[in-house]
Amino acid sequence: MTTETLLIELGTEELPPKSLKTLATAFYDNIKSQLDSQNLTYSDIKWFASPRRMAVQVIDLIEKQDDKTVEKRGPAVNVAFDDEGNASKAAQGWARSNGIDVSEAERLVTEKGEWLLHRATVKGKSVTELVPNIVTTALSKLPIAKPMRWGAERTQFIRPVHTLTMMFGSQIIEGEALGVSSSNQVQGHRFHHEGLVTIAHANDYQAELVKAYVEVDFAARQEKIVAQIKQAAKDINAVALIDEELLNEVTALVEWPVTLVGTFDEDFLNVPAEPLIYSMKDHQKYFPVTDQQGQLVNKFIFVANIESKDPNAVIFGNEKVIRPRLADAEFFFKTDKKQSLESRLTSLESVLFQKQLGTLKAKSERIAQLSQFIAEQLNENAQDAYRAGLLSKTDLMSEMVLEFPQVQGTMGKYYALHDGENDNIAQALEDQYRPRFAGDELPEANIGCAVAISDKIDTLVGIFGINQAPKGDKDPFALRRAAIGSIRIIIEKQLNLDLSELISKSIELFGDKLVNDNTANDVLDFVMGRFRAFYQEQDIRVDVIQAVLAKKPSAPLDFEKRIKAVTFFGELPEAATLAAANKRVGNILAKFDGELYPQFNTELASEKAEQDLANTFEQIKLKVEPLMADKNYQAALSELAQLKAPIDTFFDGVMVMSDDEAVKINRLTLLNQIRNSFLAIADISVLQ
Repeated sequence: MTTETLLIELGTEELPPKSLKTLATAFYDNIKSQLDSQNLTYSDIKWFASPRRMAVQVIDLIEKQDDKTVEKRGPAVNVAFDDEGNASKAAQGWARSNGIDVSEAERLVTEKGEWLLHRATVKGKSVTELVPNIVTTALSKLPIAKPMRWGAERTQFIRPVHTLTMMFGSQIIEGEALGVSSSNQVQGHRFHHEGLVTIAHANDYQAELVKAYVEVDFAARQEKIVAQIKQAAKDINAVALIDEELLNEVTALVEWPVTLVGTFDEDFLNVPAEPLIYSMKDHQKYFPVTDQQGQLVNKFIFVANIESKDPNAVIFGNEKVIRPRLADAEFFFKTDKKQSLESRLTSLESVLFQKQLGTLKAKSERIAQLSQFIAEQLNENAQDAYRAGLLSKTDLMSEMVLEFPQVQGTMGKYYALHDGENDNIAQALEDQYRPRFAGDELPEANIGCAVAISDKIDTLVGIFGINQAPKGDKDPFALRRAAIGSIRIIIEKQLNLDLSELISKSIELFGDKLVNDNTANDVLDFVMGRFRAFYQEQDIRVDVIQAVLAKKPSAPLDFEKRIKAVTFFGELPEAATLAAANKRVGNILAKFDGELYPQFNTELASEKAEQDLANTFEQIKLKVEPLMADKNYQAALSELAQLKAPIDTFFDGVMVMSDDEAVKINRLTLLNQIRNSFLAIADISVLQ
């Protein structure tokens, strides 16, 4: 059957740059899904996107669906006809629905009986018939939060639509979407090309647009931008800071990228680098530049959407625009330094953290006390931890952070050093928000860890304490991130801290503000639930995580050791048998309604297999007890794994549920003691 290239393009006004890639890939996914569901085969499918278009190109698309035979079973023969062989109403109705007479029906005979059957050939539809509806459906499913109207039309889309192109090879597919009829004309570059571009064949799409100064392939355009930025940085012996989010946004802003370098006044470098970087990136969509040692320099790289005959004029215009932005940052920095962080504590009383939980001043005081508590447990400077906690939110009241919220904490560090605070306190102010996202850096020092954990635990306890736990996808206080962050800090920084103790201390610091009597358990259960996600991201088996969760160890470092031990144990050849044995023992004990003996009684052991098991267990227990005291769970499980052979022999030759009640209880006591030795580490019975 003949194949051709299908081209679908929607031409619009400039699409939102932060949404372009998401919209274009969603459009691609929707088109692909419908082509697959319609049994239209092809060799490849690509998506394209630029500021004024989204497009999909399907290579070697089959021209029509295959014809197919559809079988429709009717009523059973004994229901379809009466005793005289006349067709029943059910049979007649079924036949009418299929456009045939009952006499034309075939018979389907199976082991279960005989039915009427109609076979019909359904002709496959052509691509040209199917595509208009495919496009309309694909557009209707795009993730558009706020559609808009334009002109006198009632049509709604994210931006006004100007062109629609649906082509199969050189044929224009007739149809319309969003009030625009299909044609073979698309928009060129807004400034470099006058009028529309005519596409003679769907295969010519990219090549024709390049002639019109549009690089329509998003990935290719992005690669070109990266190459240009790196070359521009190399030319000035510098390194460009290429942020993925900014790169995607800039790629979505230009159709014909031309990269240039601008300069700003060197005096602005007296301002901390972070607000300057955020000003360049967020406000102007510029790429900041550092020297080879990582120090910010007074250059910036930007990507223009025009190939100007006078690039210096473009550079001058951008230099003129950036100056007042950087001047603002300079002004804020100089103004903020006139007031110490400590003097800003009072102003925190005017800002609510949460109306039931009080102000940021109250939160800062709780963070300070909890930070001191943690520092004491870690044998760190408790006074520094308290001071850092107390000052932790003061930079939120500075002009710089009010203008650039992203530099909260970071500006706290600079202002603390300016005020004469020591390095530990200053660094802790920056570290308090770490990790901000998955894979982010952790606090540098333990004082920073103490403040970061305190801030997160305070938020968790406070919000659960007023019964506002996250529901579904809604998590306005980022409690999941706070829980994961606390876990990461404690485990990766090897901190000997117990979450139960921290939660209890935090509850105490809230005084009478909390109304949930079950706050401690609720918070601990919530954090325990984050352990599952934390370890699944590390490809730890779910059954291993469940085995440890059954013990609910509240010290993350202890949890980590158990995870490693059970992971190791799960790979041993003895693991499957011992897991099954533990499960069997658990089931037996669950049905036992009496009391076990305090200890196994050797005098009641009449079978050699139970005597051998008891003796082996006693010997192993002597080795396991000191290992457990040192929390060397892996070595302890290695020792317990030696019980496989005697346990197998025991279950093969000994009747646990003896008719002699004393003997039965004695054997159950031995099995329970063995099971408890495993349970002290994890519930290995859940291992698969």
